[in-house]
Amino acid sequence: MSQAVSSLAESLGQLTAPGAPFEVNTDSTGVLYYSSAPKTLIEALEGSRAFADQEFLVYEGERWSFNDMFVKADQIAALLVQRGVGKGDRVALAMRNYPEWMAIFIATTSIGAVIVPLNSWGQANDLTFAITDAGARMVFCDQQRFTALADTLAAADIDAVLVRPTEQGHKQDLDTLLASGRTIPLPTAKMEGNDLVMIMYTSGTTGKPKGAASTHAALCQAMYNFECNAMASAMCNPDAIGAMLERGYAPTALLAVPLFHVSGCHAQFLAALRGGRRIVMMYKWDVDKALDYIEQEHITSVAAAPSMILDLLESPHYETTDTSSLFSFGTGGAATPPKAIELMNARLPGHFSGTGWGMTETNAQGASLPGELFVQNPGSAGPPHPIVALDIRNDAGQSLTSGDPGEIWIRSSCNIRQYWNRPDANATDFSAGWFKTGDIGYLDADGYLYLSDRAKDMVIRGGENIYPVEIENALLDMPAIAEVAAIGLPHERLGEELAVVVRVRDGYHLSAEQLIEFATDKLARYKVPTRIFFTEEPLPRNATSKVLKPQVKATLLEDGYTAA
Repeated sequence: MSQAVSSLAESLGQLTAPGAPFEVNTDSTGVLYYSSAPKTLIEALEGSRAFADQEFLVYEGERWSFNDMFVKADQIAALLVQRGVGKGDRVALAMRNYPEWMAIFIATTSIGAVIVPLNSWGQANDLTFAITDAGARMVFCDQQRFTALADTLAAADIDAVLVRPTEQGHKQDLDTLLASGRTIPLPTAKMEGNDLVMIMYTSGTTGKPKGAASTHAALCQAMYNFECNAMASAMCNPDAIGAMLERGYAPTALLAVPLFHVSGCHAQFLAALRGGRRIVMMYKWDVDKALDYIEQEHITSVAAAPSMILDLLESPHYETTDTSSLFSFGTGGAATPPKAIELMNARLPGHFSGTGWGMTETNAQGASLPGELFVQNPGSAGPPHPIVALDIRNDAGQSLTSGDPGEIWIRSSCNIRQYWNRPDANATDFSAGWFKTGDIGYLDADGYLYLSDRAKDMVIRGGENIYPVEIENALLDMPAIAEVAAIGLPHERLGEELAVVVRVRDGYHLSAEQLIEFATDKLARYKVPTRIFFTEEPLPRNATSKVLKPQVKATLLEDGYTAA
């Protein structure tokens, strides 16, 4: 075991030992948990009010203090109570990133209701399905979602509130409702850790989205886990932390991902709210605007999907932007391409970056890899968190040995309780406290997790398993390639053959022969693509910037891409 690995394990061991701040115990079913973590989100967030007039949020020229956020949240909580919303009632959020999104989240959970964040990139029928499936009593919408859903919500007699309307004076406008409302004492919500706090719908790239129903205790364990691992990371990297402090910039995160996903909601919004840290929030990803924010607002950290980090580091404007405040990058949701780490090292020497793996169903918890270890272990998501157990299993459900790839199963006090209204999925995906993730990966000799792909994306060519992410990461090393997606196509003899869809970077030329020659030098022969297609349009992505492989494959089968 390397010294760096040992250092992280020792730091976590000190923090989680009996009597330590993050003491870990085991419940009667064998699940690990932090014994000192808050039991409810109400308890977890109450202390954040003490940050008072400290700046919390910068958004499109608006500046919100912690006090501003909690005052707005308390006003919305009063509105919810006036409209009859109480403990256990579901309140849906169908909005893009706005400050009010955060205030509504705080307000809803503070009165014991269940928040239901919806994917605002979804079509009207997707949103309608989730609202109906959750049995939402109230829905907060921005103008675009309100326009798309108004008739449906009215027909279903679901109370709808409009946030930031394009025209003032709408009777359902949130600010109008708050201005005309009366101040009432809020009830004290008597919540237990096992009460539901949130139903977050999965992205639904295939089939209908599923509602991941999480308890207060699970979400609080996740918050505590972020804090434990952040402290361990600092203990392992004292020189890097010292260099950051010497720069004198207040910790400020660029929130460039959607709030309706765990990476935006949990890892950034809630973590910053509890930690008293500042956020600069983007309405949507724009690499040029992101660089402006880094310079103007002295951003210290950017956490985003690997593709977004690549956008930033490869931008022609990066070198002309003052990035002296920038100290760290965080990636997750997919294996970090080696190219991204190389660019981080070149563009931001001495950076304190990291990666991790988690899911909606695990409240963003699973594994993480900070600082030096991130640079030393390219491709890894890191060791399991202190309250996480991982098991790699084959199709028969048998545990595999170290180094053998299989489906990742996870047991954790952060896992959701169930899928809402989905007894079918609950029966197949949950077993004796374990959750079947659908991700493929393996654990190395040090217990570090390496992700291969989603099970449904794996290509089986003549009996050989091919993991598209490996192919994509290898080809991204070609300067000419801006984007690439590897997928399987039906093949009469082999079952499947490997195809890639490539978008060439502006100013470059790339032939199929050049791509194959490059791939042959990098990959085993059976992993070299046999079908190559080109596109001039950006590849379709979901809200978390993952390529929508089913959509790519459908377009390809319909001859929507140019064959080489």
